[in-house]
Amino acid sequence: MAAALGLMMALAPCSLVAGRYTRLVHPFIGTGGHGHVFIGANVPFGLVQLGPTQHTHGWDWCSGYHYSDSVLVGFSHLHLSGTGIGDLGDICVLPVVQPSQAEARFSHADEEARPGYYAVRLESGIGVELTATVRAGLHRYTCPPGADSLYLRLDLQRGIGWDRFTGGKAVRENATTVSGHRFSRGWASDQKVFYVAETSKPIGSFRCEGDTLAVMAFANDGSPLLLRVGISAVSEAGAKANLKAELSHWDFQRVADEADAKWEAALGRVTIVEGSAASASPRQASALSIFYTALFHTMTAPSLFSDVNGDYRGADGAVHHADHPTYTTWSLWDTYRAAHPLMTLLHRDRQADQAATLLDIWCEQGKLPVWHLMGCETNCMVGNPAIPVLADMVLKGLTDRTDEALEAMRASAMLDERGLGLLKQYGYIPCDLFDEQESVGRGLEYALADWCVARVAERLKRPELQQYFDQRAQSYRHYFDAQTGFMRGKDSRGRFRQPFNPFHSAPKNRDYTEGNAWQYTWLVPHDVEGLVALFGSEQRFVGKLDSLFIVEGDLGEDAPPDISGLIGQYAHGNEPSHHILYMYSYVGQPWKGAQLLRRVMDEQYRDDPDGLSGNEDVGQMSAWYVLSALGLYQVEPAGGKYIIGSPLFDKATLQVGQGRAFTIRALNNSDTNIYVQRARLNGKPYGRSYLMYDDIVRGGELELFMGPSPSTFGTLPKDRPHSGRK
Repeated sequence: MAAALGLMMALAPCSLVAGRYTRLVHPFIGTGGHGHVFIGANVPFGLVQLGPTQHTHGWDWCSGYHYSDSVLVGFSHLHLSGTGIGDLGDICVLPVVQPSQAEARFSHADEEARPGYYAVRLESGIGVELTATVRAGLHRYTCPPGADSLYLRLDLQRGIGWDRFTGGKAVRENATTVSGHRFSRGWASDQKVFYVAETSKPIGSFRCEGDTLAVMAFANDGSPLLLRVGISAVSEAGAKANLKAELSHWDFQRVADEADAKWEAALGRVTIVEGSAASASPRQASALSIFYTALFHTMTAPSLFSDVNGDYRGADGAVHHADHPTYTTWSLWDTYRAAHPLMTLLHRDRQADQAATLLDIWCEQGKLPVWHLMGCETNCMVGNPAIPVLADMVLKGLTDRTDEALEAMRASAMLDERGLGLLKQYGYIPCDLFDEQESVGRGLEYALADWCVARVAERLKRPELQQYFDQRAQSYRHYFDAQTGFMRGKDSRGRFRQPFNPFHSAPKNRDYTEGNAWQYTWLVPHDVEGLVALFGSEQRFVGKLDSLFIVEGDLGEDAPPDISGLIGQYAHGNEPSHHILYMYSYVGQPWKGAQLLRRVMDEQYRDDPDGLSGNEDVGQMSAWYVLSALGLYQVEPAGGKYIIGSPLFDKATLQVGQGRAFTIRALNNSDTNIYVQRARLNGKPYGRSYLMYDDIVRGGELELFMGPSPSTFGTLPKDRPHSGRK
């Protein structure tokens, strides 16, 4: 940011020189508008996300921070990024010059953020710098000239959004150590956080206000005050062990350098040839920053959850031990679509542990997670979204616990909760019998998850399970009304709900999840050919799909704010629409998708705080951009078929693990030459409009020859993607 140099000189902070990739990241993208993005210091997939927290003023403060605000209540160690519900904000520390001061003002001109580092000068003159390891945070505070003392307010009551304090403790163990815990209820219904906080100077005085606030005083001797905090969901002993293992020294520069190095290595798994990005685009100067910031945002979660010794708090509330790292913050309804398929390419080394975590949760709570947070099942959102993620890992060979994975998926899909009992009884979810509503949204999500179970059963040669779940995967057909051409709510007598308005999305009698009929009619990513057949012909299907991007209508006064980023009724700001542009390739018209892909990348992702057209949803919005800018996207929810789109960059190289690299070259690429004319894979002519996962991870090179007009590339039936076919 423009004020960074002045701020850094004023703080006399770390002299870290950002790496080739970290210097391109602008972490403030998405902190304004409806982005809900976390700002602060963390490392890739780290538990501790240490950053500023503001008063909660509504939906746009779900991460605890919004760019429109200029008042802080402290710096908290746990945050969410891009969610639609606010929680966490635990262990909040506010430096002040007056002990009664409960908030602090600041200006964005006095603020800086880069991967692994955050700094701000408060209006009081206090300089704040933050950095982090996986399980610990390091603060550095400089006191303003003339102040006799600096006070740290350790606020245990403070939380974000839904979070409500239920119990806490702050005990001064010795002259430089405070430890305790914070328990709360919110989105996570039984959250437990234990901490130890150590200071680089002796605590002059220590005062507690009940079990919610501790105030520590430090004499101002002209040198910075450092605070290091270890976090655990298991115990105070776990927090101390985490801190000792990861942060046993006071070298702020070293920690910030190490955080930058971790981000540099993670971001460096994708190399873009600089100067080639969208070379004729007026946004060429920001294209790389948008890309690498998006890639940065995809590595916030799932975040590591277990202690350094392998202990973790399980979904049953008990403490368990695992021989693998465990993860939390599973925003699966969002992230199964693009964030996890991206991870299977760039973070293959983490997939076995993430699969093991999903299976641990299944063992502990009797089902795979729906939306898991800090060891708690929130049951937020619809469907069985862990099934596509786990199935994708199995089908891509990323876990060897295949039989256990199939049983976890089967058992989760056979429960009677959340409409599944009605699905088994009727073959669909009758809208008049399901009190929770959203019957169409739930039913379509169950259908695609059931298809994933069938594919794993097929791989493991379980024909009886394959047949059963293949049949259930066709349940989407019940919701399709051939007369109107929409997916609609259907009652227990087989009648479509009346009255019907395909534009409306309202809480009362709502059949769709954060959407309307225009958006949900396309949520059949597992069987595009079957959906085409329901329309009667490819021509009718394409006509309806074309209309999606043109029609305008009133969503209704009670429509959720998630429906955003509209092009006609295509809503890029929310996840159910994210695969739709790539459906054109399934019907032999990929050029239509290319036009829209470039438009979305150009219009709905920008290099400014209001740079996302919808909330980030824990990496999904950014993962869509990363994959689409590379020219690939996985439409089918599992299995590894990546549709070729319209790459934004002339050359991109992916490090896909085991020392292998895959390069995508777009020759003669520009903002007018957006259409693939022909392709070569590893030097040989390639006619398909998609790649399989194995083609990518074995390494090699895809060459795409671009041009200004649509071509016949990938349009023949034999070259199109077909659901389920390799």
